[in-house]
Amino acid sequence: MNCKDSIETEIVMQLDIKQTGPLEVNTYILKDEKSKEAVIIDLGGSFDEIKKELDEQGYSLKYILNTHGHFDHVVGESVVQQKYPDIPIYMHKSDLPHLENMREEMGWFGRIKADGNLNITNFIDENSQLYIGDKKIQVFYTPGHSKGSLSFYVDEKVFTGDALFYRSIGRTDFYDGDYDTLINSIKTNLLTLPDDTKAYPGHGPSTTIQNEKLNNPYLNDKLTKKE
Repeated sequence: MNCKDSIETEIVMQLDIKQTGPLEVNTYILKDEKSKEAVIIDLGGSFDEIKKELDEQGYSLKYILNTHGHFDHVVGESVVQQKYPDIPIYMHKSDLPHLENMREEMGWFGRIKADGNLNITNFIDENSQLYIGDKKIQVFYTPGHSKGSLSFYVDEKVFTGDALFYRSIGRTDFYDGDYDTLINSIKTNLLTLPDDTKAYPGHGPSTTIQNEKLNNPYLNDKLTKKE
């Protein structure tokens, strides 16, 4: 599994971004310099490499969060369960069927092999209380791409999974996807964040909430009206 790195550094919270796994998912590693706690969002692969880096830097991995259960976002977590069963892995319960059908779904993309089974039993929703250091990780329920899609907001950043992309939105043609639900999720829970909030999607480049309000043709009616 290939792994391309980029790093954004702040005074207290550091964000590492790695493209991991067969579909180059954006795997996010949040690192709180004060508490030396780390949180991973969407682990598509390369866990041994990430764990080594965290250990060398003196960070303790608190937990792994999943924006949703599609195989490309979670397949790297089977290694975690095999080697480090004490590290909690969280997702929304409604996406459990994607784990149960992971091998079949991988076949849709020509990927027929997984590194073992993944059995997540720790579930979160919009009422969950999650923290990294003294910073709260707010959980937004943003279904539409999948029934159990979540977004995570912390440190003026929102991690949107495959709900919201740079000037685009996630696919809704999977069996539990729904276009109207996704649009409502984005407008209700994401576009209401401050305009300067940086948005980090599951694939592709980052964006801002203001940019999506102004330039996303799925979310701005003025861009889709015919002359």
